[in-house]
Amino acid sequence: MHERSLPASPNWYCSRCSDVSSTGVLGVGAKNIIYLVEVCASSCRVSGELVGHKGLVSGFSFCQHAGQNHLCVSSSNDGNVRFWDSDSKTLIREHTAHQSPVSAVHWSPLDKNLVVSGDEKGVVVCHWYNTGDTSSFFPEPRTIFCLTCSPHTWSCVAVGYKDGMIVLIDVSKKGEVLHRLRGHDDEIHSLAWSPLANEVALFSRPEDSEVTNGIATGEERGCYLASGSKDQTVRVWSTAKGKAVMTMKLPYLKKRGSAVDPGVKERLWLHVHWPKGRPTQLVSSCFSGELVLWDLTKTGKHRWSLFGSSSEGQNHNRIVFNMSSVQLQDGRELLISTSMDREVKCWDLSSLDCCWTLPTLGGFVYALTFSPVGAGCLALGVGDNMIRVWNTLTTQNQYDTRTFWQGIKSKVTALAWHPKREGSLAFGTDDGKVGIYEVFSNKPPQISSSYHRKTVYTLAWGPPVPPMSFGAAGGKSSHSLYSCAGEGVILQHDPSNLSGEASDIDTLIKDTNNIKHKLSPHTDLRWKPDGKVVAIGNEDGCIDVYEAPSLRLLCSIQQHHKIINTLRWHHDHSAASELHFLLASGSSNAIVYVHDLRSVIENPPESPAVLTEPYRRLCGHTNKITSMAWSPHHDARLVTVSYDGTAQVWDVLQEEAVSNYRGHVGYLLSVDWSPVDPDVIWTGGKDFTLQEWRVSKQEFTKPPKGKKTVDLLEKVKANPKLKRKNKKSSGASGAAGATPPPPEMNGESVRGGEKTGQEPSDEDEKDEVSSTNSSIPPSAALEPYRRPAAAVKSKDKADLLKRKKPRSMLPVSTSMDHRPKDELLQDCITLASVKHSEAPPAGCVPGQGEHIHLGLFTDRQALHRMFEAEEESHVEAGHFETVVYLRLWSGDLEGALQLATEKGELNDHLISIAPMAGFEVWSRTVEAYVKQLCLQEQYLKASSHLLSINRLYEAVDLLRSHKLYREAIALVKARLPEDEPVLKELYTVWASALERDGHFSAAAKCYVAAGASFDAAKVIARKNDVSSLRTAAILARISGETALAQSLALRCAKDLAAAQDWVPAQEVLSSQDSLLVHRLHLCVAELLSAVLAPVVPQSCVSSHAWTRTMTTTTSPPGERRVRLQDRVRGVWKQQFGVSQDSAGHRSVRALLQELKSAESPTPTASVPLRQVLMYSSLHLTRSVLSWLSDDDDDDEQVMKELWRSVSWFRDSGNFSVSAEICRMLFPEGDVGVCSRKQHIEGEEEEKEGGEKEKGEEEAAADSLQAFVLQHRLYERWWSLSADTQRVPNGDEAKKEDEAVNGASSSSSSSGRSVDDKLDFDASPLLSERHAACQAAQRSVREIQERLSSMVLQHSSRAQGEQLDADVSSSSSSSVTAAESRETSEAGERPAETLLSLSVKMSEYQKHLADFPQMIKMFPHPDVVECCLVVLHLSKSSSSVSESMRHEAKSLLQKYGTSPSVLKASQSFLTEPEPEPVTVTQ
Repeated sequence: MHERSLPASPNWYCSRCSDVSSTGVLGVGAKNIIYLVEVCASSCRVSGELVGHKGLVSGFSFCQHAGQNHLCVSSSNDGNVRFWDSDSKTLIREHTAHQSPVSAVHWSPLDKNLVVSGDEKGVVVCHWYNTGDTSSFFPEPRTIFCLTCSPHTWSCVAVGYKDGMIVLIDVSKKGEVLHRLRGHDDEIHSLAWSPLANEVALFSRPEDSEVTNGIATGEERGCYLASGSKDQTVRVWSTAKGKAVMTMKLPYLKKRGSAVDPGVKERLWLHVHWPKGRPTQLVSSCFSGELVLWDLTKTGKHRWSLFGSSSEGQNHNRIVFNMSSVQLQDGRELLISTSMDREVKCWDLSSLDCCWTLPTLGGFVYALTFSPVGAGCLALGVGDNMIRVWNTLTTQNQYDTRTFWQGIKSKVTALAWHPKREGSLAFGTDDGKVGIYEVFSNKPPQISSSYHRKTVYTLAWGPPVPPMSFGAAGGKSSHSLYSCAGEGVILQHDPSNLSGEASDIDTLIKDTNNIKHKLSPHTDLRWKPDGKVVAIGNEDGCIDVYEAPSLRLLCSIQQHHKIINTLRWHHDHSAASELHFLLASGSSNAIVYVHDLRSVIENPPESPAVLTEPYRRLCGHTNKITSMAWSPHHDARLVTVSYDGTAQVWDVLQEEAVSNYRGHVGYLLSVDWSPVDPDVIWTGGKDFTLQEWRVSKQEFTKPPKGKKTVDLLEKVKANPKLKRKNKKSSGASGAAGATPPPPEMNGESVRGGEKTGQEPSDEDEKDEVSSTNSSIPPSAALEPYRRPAAAVKSKDKADLLKRKKPRSMLPVSTSMDHRPKDELLQDCITLASVKHSEAPPAGCVPGQGEHIHLGLFTDRQALHRMFEAEEESHVEAGHFETVVYLRLWSGDLEGALQLATEKGELNDHLISIAPMAGFEVWSRTVEAYVKQLCLQEQYLKASSHLLSINRLYEAVDLLRSHKLYREAIALVKARLPEDEPVLKELYTVWASALERDGHFSAAAKCYVAAGASFDAAKVIARKNDVSSLRTAAILARISGETALAQSLALRCAKDLAAAQDWVPAQEVLSSQDSLLVHRLHLCVAELLSAVLAPVVPQSCVSSHAWTRTMTTTTSPPGERRVRLQDRVRGVWKQQFGVSQDSAGHRSVRALLQELKSAESPTPTASVPLRQVLMYSSLHLTRSVLSWLSDDDDDDEQVMKELWRSVSWFRDSGNFSVSAEICRMLFPEGDVGVCSRKQHIEGEEEEKEGGEKEKGEEEAAADSLQAFVLQHRLYERWWSLSADTQRVPNGDEAKKEDEAVNGASSSSSSSGRSVDDKLDFDASPLLSERHAACQAAQRSVREIQERLSSMVLQHSSRAQGEQLDADVSSSSSSSVTAAESRETSEAGERPAETLLSLSVKMSEYQKHLADFPQMIKMFPHPDVVECCLVVLHLSKSSSSVSESMRHEAKSLLQKYGTSPSVLKASQSFLTEPEPEPVTVTQ
């Protein structure tokens, strides 16, 4: 492994991305790798990596339990949680329970098997290490930023969210929320538990003394929790109280240490850490990288101490993300912090001083080079826009580095130390900038005023050449700075005058060597150490060697066939002088060539020599070569690095591999040999690391074989977009390394949508940032390290290259240019013979046969012959469009159009030029194009082309036939008169189509436009909701469709009334006078609803003001109660102008006649109460109108309509509502007052006429009176029952005896006077005629039930089905129960047959027929039931007369034959006659 190394920078904006084990091993998540660092009080050493995550590492935690402290867990934004063994650096287990990026993970400090993780969707997962099980919870739908397990209660976990909420959950109870801690206003960055298991430590503060007096009670036992938030506050929470007990505002501190780049925006990250042995001290980060130690016991303004205050430069200079502490064996407690400044610092918690600093790298290591003057001074050019200079030989601080960032602002891609002047370092950047830093001064760098357009790849110091060499003896610099960039240009800069313009050496090369053509783009240059010769590598693979200072070309090395990436001259302090002339070169193929240029340099040829064979060939790498370095300690010892991910040491003279280093992850970019240790080499690459390693300690000697192809296939399989278009190029640059390079993640993490760090701009390092959201490296990873100038394109140009190449118009003649070289040369001779000879060579016909391609270079006839041959070729291939264009080019327009028509290849361009061939041809072509467009379903375009030849009606028919009605109507209205019949037809057809599809409003508009308003209203009403019906009614009324308008308005009003929305219902009807009677009906319904509101509460949407007086059902004492009919008549007169004297459309007779047509069904128990209300109000409206009418016939209908109104509530099963309506209609209990005649039975002047009608009226009045009496009887019974129940602690038997025996004590059972006779005559309820009729009706119903049961049993037996006992019992429960009761009471009866039951049925039906029709038409209440009530009433009160009691008993004995009645009446029929009750005054 490596000796020393600089790891990748820890990831930013993660709540817990680093942790220290109890044995002193620091784990840091950087990109998708966890780096392990051994720490002590004096130094640190990177000991290994944990590699495997595909996404950015978002969390890391060690197990702190003895025996398991080598175990650790990590999370990633790929949703995975991995368990590792840090000793063996192997993966133990992987959990994929999360479906979203994991944002936090923690290994419980109390339970050695519990690990808790949370993701960005708010899901919390518990991982059990011993079993491998997981359980998920979802306590809050918020984004989790951090979480931490309690060190005192294993099941308690604190979770911090993005919105500032902190939640304590119990993982043993499925994530039950224990507390929600509210107080922070922004993101929770960190949480830390107090090391003490109680809340005693802070209770000495005066402001908290009143709570517990310094003692934590059992009920309030808890633990303190500290939180840091983006709102710039640190809060300490009491988990016992569930609230904050301390809030600390971050102090603003003056910036200490070195300055930072002001152009880099950074946000606050507030991390808190509670050291284990310090319960009253809390460490937090601050605004600009400072660390603050808080003393929690101080009163008043909280006191804090600053870390590193003893000397300058100890603090971080950017915000701190993570802190963790460890206690060493000697008792010292260390704190480790990671920061945005890419440094890991170790602090002594006792002295608050910095112990050591570990620099880290935030980008690719593009360049590394040792100073030739300052021994051991290593410069690094990194993709994080900074230069680092490391003194590798220091003994006190083994990571003694200085960082330079001023004036750079882009990736540092090239470095070069001045060969003579100490500390002078030239740098080149990704954006084409060239500058010089004086590293031993604090001055900003000098920047050249001449910028490259592309990335600077190479810098080299060398002797000046013209024009800068002119006058060099006059005090000018002895060295010039040469820079080579991606655009292929080499510039010469004057280091003493960088503000001056740099010169392009190509000008000198062309002038000196008399070159007229364009030079190949340059990719690298290297001066020979003695400064006499310079080697320049080119994009075409050629290496040119020039003699200084005139740059005369000595030789051209043409062995490589791909872009030259690196050149190196052998050092000139070797004993063997012949080695001084060795030049090593590496290109984008995998072979390293070494060239011996001694003969060319010592004896320069008169003309440039061309070398095609290398001196030595070094084979072994499997991918392109990126850099190399000669050993300064050995002869002919070379190290090379490659995209295969390895560094290879070679013995050049023997062409043997000496050692192979495979410690990096990903491809390598830079290498240099240690200037002091012959066995040490330094390498840097894509994995953001710099590594020092020894040649003698490597396990391998050669690079891995065949890995290139395997890696490339894996990448292409995972992401087909990575496949290069140029297959040859992909073969040479497809894969990386001895191990598959993991997906590239950026140390500059992104959290919460906020981009951090600085954006790289070069495509070659896209994976440093862009791949943070991808698990596959982008294609930039496969691009050459040195990209050809012609291949470096902008994004727009790259997109153009991806487009499909257009088909050639002349493929046959073009293919002739791809023949062998000899045949192409012969074509030149043949063409010259044709052009310059009178007779062409024998067998040569230009434009035909083997000489078809020559038709392009001779006369027109030959061109036409070539066109004919090309047409034949296109026809065979089916490329008819190309044939059309060939004919068009040759001038045969009509033939071109005809061919395009036949083959269906017409297009807009051909149609646009068709008029040139004449109107007939144009018209015919357009018609053909219309058919073609119709086949392609481009109907709008086809109709537009028909318009171009004035075929308007055909265009309309085309649109209509394809259901483009909207467009067809628009066309007709734009081009034809308003009265065009086709317009109405289009509207009608479109309306029908819309109606079928359910678009009723659109269909209605079409009908209105077509003049069919009736259809428009009907189609809108099909929706059948209130708004649609209202709209349809208004539309019909406006259009003159009166009958339809009335019908729709009435439907709408009924729907509104059913919903108790009375005001809109009246408004709908008010627009039409003919609907006045329905308005009166709704008025009555609204009043009736208001009257019944106390009895049947209903949700009324809207109501009128005149109903508010109807909400009370009782009148003050002594005041005569107003009947409901009177109130109705008053509202009608006041609101609607309807009275006994009204005329016109308000005439009572006319209104009554119109209302008689309204239908009212037979009452049943299944009708809803709201509908019952509407039907009852209809009859009540008729009754009031009949009362207002002068006609005697109408007057006779008053009582019948009242009876029907009340019967609706009675027959629908609403007894209480029926009682209430009776009280409102007849408050005095007398139904006779409702007729305009004073008494129903008292007028003796009435004559014989109209006896039938009079009989019906009397029967209806009797029935109505009976029901009123029934309700009053029940009310009296219920009131007595309520009084009886109010007697406290009474003996029921005693009360009954006292009531029966007539005891007159003041404490009688009823608690009232015995003198409480009925105030009404209940005798009409005990009508024997009605009792007999009701008994006969009950008997008929019983026999019908028995008959149906017998038929059902017979059919079941006939079908052979054995019915289930439960089913049969439920189907005939009533009949079976009745039979069983009769059997038990009357003993054994003979079995009844179907015949005997039929005989009984006929007898009862004859008996029923003998009863008067009026009794059956207007029935009374159940007489048997009334008898029971009277007897019950007589038992507890003296209000019932003895005669009535006897009558009730006799009727009950005679007609109470049903089992239920017999059971209820048994106590009354068997008891002895009571003695008379004594009445006392």
